[in-house]
Order: sequence, then C-alpha cells, then structure tokens
Amino acid sequence: MDSATLSTFDSAFWMTSGAIIFLLILSAFFSGSETALTAASRGKLRAQADKGSSGAVSALTITEDNERLIGSVLLGNNLVNILATSLATALFTRAFGESGVALATLVMTLLVLIFAEVLPKTYAITNAETAAAKVAPIIRLVILVFSPVVAAVRWLVRGVLRVFGVKTDPDSHILAVREEIAGALNLGHSEGVVEKEDRDRILGALDLGDRTVEEIMLHRSGIEMIDADAEPHLILEQCLESSHTRLPVYRNEPENIIGVVHAKDLLRVMYMLIAGRETDAAMKLEAFKITDVAMKPYFVPDTTSLDEQMRQFLRRRTHFALVVDEYGSLKGLITLEDILEEIVGEITDEFDPDADHPVRHADDGHFWVDGAMTIRDLNRATDWALPDDEANTVAGLVIHEAQMIPSTGQVFSFHGFRFEVTGREGNRVTRLKIRPL
Repeated sequence: MDSATLSTFDSAFWMTSGAIIFLLILSAFFSGSETALTAASRGKLRAQADKGSSGAVSALTITEDNERLIGSVLLGNNLVNILATSLATALFTRAFGESGVALATLVMTLLVLIFAEVLPKTYAITNAETAAAKVAPIIRLVILVFSPVVAAVRWLVRGVLRVFGVKTDPDSHILAVREEIAGALNLGHSEGVVEKEDRDRILGALDLGDRTVEEIMLHRSGIEMIDADAEPHLILEQCLESSHTRLPVYRNEPENIIGVVHAKDLLRVMYMLIAGRETDAAMKLEAFKITDVAMKPYFVPDTTSLDEQMRQFLRRRTHFALVVDEYGSLKGLITLEDILEEIVGEITDEFDPDADHPVRHADDGHFWVDGAMTIRDLNRATDWALPDDEANTVAGLVIHEAQMIPSTGQVFSFHGFRFEVTGREGNRVTRLKIRPL
C-alpha cells in the first residue's frame, strides 16, 4: 500500500466515517420518532398510561402540541442529515477528487432513504404505540432544547402565511377528536370491520352534545293531552285507551299546561275510589279531580343540548319534559326514551302503535318515508347524507327546498334524490316516496 493510499485511509477518514454512521443513526431515530408519535393512537397511549407506563405519559404530553413536536423533530432531522451529507462530500472529495461530489450524493441518498427513512418509519408505523412510548422521553428533551429555535421558526412561518392571507390558529389541533373517531368508525364500517349498528350507536352518543331537544322533540301538534275540566269517566277512558304512560293536563287551552298525570297514579286513585259499593263508587268517581293526581309539569328550553337534558332527567329522576321556546310558548315534549333512541335506534313495545319502521323499501327502488321522520334517522337507516342544517324532518326539508307547502302528487329533485309527496293532512306533509337519482 503506497503513501497516497495510507494518507487517504488515515485516522481522520475512519473518524469521519464513524461520525457519518452516527449521524445516520440519529436521522433514523428522528424519522422513526416523528412517525411513531404522529401515528400512535392517543386512546391506546392513554390505556398504557393508566397501567403505569411513564413513556406513554410523556408521549401524550408532547403530542398535545403537534406543531412544536413536528418542528423540533424536523429541525433535528435536517441538522443531522445536512451535517452527514457535508461530511460525506468532504470525505469522498478527498478520496476520489472532483467526482467525489456526485458519488457522495448518490451514496448518501441511498443510505438516508433506506436506513434513515424507510426502515425506521416502517418499524414505527407497525409498532406505533410501543415505539412512541420508548422515544418520548428523549424527544421531550429534544423539544426542550430546540424550543427557542422552533418558536422563532413558528413566528416566522405565521408571519409569511399572514402576508399571503392565510390565518392559523395556534391552539388548533390537526384533527378534532370527534372527527378522528367518526372517520375511523366509517372507515372500519366500509372495510367490514365495524358493524353498522355499532357505528351508529357510538356516533349517536358522540352527537348528543351537538344536538338540541328541539331537533328530536315530539311537536305539540302530536301531543295527546287531558282536559282537566273533562268528565272523570272520560279522563279514565282516555288514559286506558292511550298508549302513553304519562299525559300532560291542560285547562281552558292546550298552551296552559297545569300538570302531568302518570297512568299508574291515576289507576291507583281510581281503584281506591271504586273499591266500595257500586253506588258509592259512582258518586266518588263524579267527585274525582285530575288535578289531585297530576304532578307539577317540568319545562325545558328548546335550545338545551341532548347531553345536558339526559343529565337533567337522571338528576331529577324523571323521564318526561315539556319543551318551550324563548317566549314560553309550548313547542313539544321530550322523553328520556327519545334521547336513548338517538343512540340505540328505535325503541318499541307491544303498546306502540307505530311499531312498524317509518321507512319501507319498495321493490322498485323507492323508499316510503313518514314525513315526520327526522333527517338524521333517515340517514342512519339508509346510509344517505341528506343535509339537516335547515330542517329537522324529511317533510321540513322538502318544504324548505320547494319554498312552498307542496300538494299530493308533486315531485321535486334535489340533493341527488327524487321526492314525491304521497300524503298531506292540512298543512302537514305526512308521507313521501323517495328514490336516489
């Protein structure tokens, strides 16, 4: 071996080569850490943290600010990659002359691509939560060291974006938690992993905080009420024939609700009245007053969220509330069962006159739909995506789009569907035939 070869492969050469290998290992660490921490499920990390994993706790902490996390990791990754490439260029230039620049570029591209990008990212994506918990304590220190530089870069980036009219929210998250869960459920359903019923139940529970009682209440036109001034035997007959357990009691006009009577309380009092001789029972029945049995009515504003209303029902130990608007006028009623149906779907029993599903699929591809059915329930039953921003019910959507109260037989086409009005009572659209276009 001649003196030129010895001078090329001296101790400096091997030290530089070792430094390049060390920098490639650091680059692999930064690349894998970025992938693991951004791909890891926060739900799984939370489960590990609850079992005592300190790494999972660190991972949860640093992923709360994704912008700072990614900025620090990218800064570290770029520093080691650029430094490794610079050292390799100097090394190859010394060994091979001017052609060493091109050779260094080729070799470093292959080494960085294979060992510092593809290999660590592949491992991280397949073991995201485990890798995230392992690297989180070290990345936490990296973030702490690079935080001043990252803060300056963030300030500069936002300033440049602001020049181009782009505004950023420093507190915003890359993905809202609800959207992430909903997206995962819909993806799982499309791939056959998650059943439709399971998806609907979870999404229904998530939506309770965003929906109000006005959207699912029974409108006042459909409320069955008891006239407080009616004859006692007529009141008893009405309660026996009704399919409802609780009925509002009004006096003079339906807007004036003075109480709510429970069928069990009414029958208990009636039994006590007629338990004697028939003549005495008849006289006692005539003296009966429904107001002695009725409970105090419970009113709620129509803007109350379903989540809050369910909590109120459980706190007050009641299942029935009357809904009023901002002026105090009666708008409808809501029960705990109505809220539960938003999660588990339609609940019916042997006394429910509407036990049949309000959507029937005809052989010709049409769907027969009850006009009072909510758009949300129709979308859930058919997997459609009709908008419910302007109306709560299917009939309301047709009236809104038609800008009129349609007559029986009229046909409309909007949102990719054909709507035919097949039933109308007064000003209410009661039945529709719908078909996707």
